[in-house]
Amino acid sequence: MRAIVLTALGDSDNLKLEQRPDPRPGPGEAVVRLHAAALNRRDVWIRKGQYAGIKLPIILGSDGAGEVVDVGERVDRAWHGRQVVMDPSLNWGGDERAQDNTFNILGLPTDGTYAEMVVVPAANLHPKPAYLSWEEAAAVPLASVTAYRALVTRARVQAGETVLVTGIGGGVATCALQIAKHLGAKVYVTSGHESKVEAARRLGAMGGVNHRKDDWAKTLVAEIGSRPDVIIDGAGGETFNRALDALKPGGRLVSYGSTLGAAQHVEVRRIFWKQLNVLGSTMGSPSDFTAMLKLYEAGLKPVVDKVFPLEQAGDAHIRMEAGDQFGKIVLKI
Repeated sequence: MRAIVLTALGDSDNLKLEQRPDPRPGPGEAVVRLHAAALNRRDVWIRKGQYAGIKLPIILGSDGAGEVVDVGERVDRAWHGRQVVMDPSLNWGGDERAQDNTFNILGLPTDGTYAEMVVVPAANLHPKPAYLSWEEAAAVPLASVTAYRALVTRARVQAGETVLVTGIGGGVATCALQIAKHLGAKVYVTSGHESKVEAARRLGAMGGVNHRKDDWAKTLVAEIGSRPDVIIDGAGGETFNRALDALKPGGRLVSYGSTLGAAQHVEVRRIFWKQLNVLGSTMGSPSDFTAMLKLYEAGLKPVVDKVFPLEQAGDAHIRMEAGDQFGKIVLKI
């Protein structure tokens, strides 16, 4: 099979198109012939050496959609030939509250979806929503399950509540906007690009602000006319502190990432005096994934920013690193 292999850490030139042996399924596993894969920020961090547990060479990629072409022992052969998407959360464990210490994500340490084929546990197979294209289906898994868990399992967002999604344009943030709107929330966004705020409005956001301005939290509260009930944040850094300031008393802040790094000088008094709920969230459990997928089966569609051929995975990484995308960047296989 053809695969994009990360051979060394550094720039995107280290993503090499190679011929690899076709994978064979072990007991409880299935082989999927992929039609599309999608990028995540995690892939860039791994390539640059900014992620734990890196091993080389590795085929990156946590998201993919395709057809089952082989199954191992103890797998229902009815899966053979079915069109599927894959839950990228491996070994979540039995506790819905948090992942097990053996938890890992498809694409490191196991080879991922930047390839013509991938082997995954059969338990992680799910029927592809029929009306989604291959590219749209590949855009769903990691970002959508992360957004779903943050909004539904952790924040327990209710219809009519006001939700702020920071950093709109990235995969998780864009999915969070769509899912929150589907839940009946009033959604606002932040971005460093006015064009992305406008794109979010076209997608259903009620408004938004430029977070590059020092007073964005104050401006946001003035635009809404009140403070948000829930903030979904993947930025961390100073954005985390501003989010604590912007939230209404008793509000919920869900942190699913820290693209900007550590939050310095956190004002702890804001948390206890405003009686805030600060919640961490990572990926999602198998039940989160199943529930999330039902939203897409019911009509939700992910936003695909741009599609590259597999052999241009390096160019796809350059686009993600530049931060110009709105939605998911996809590889057509």
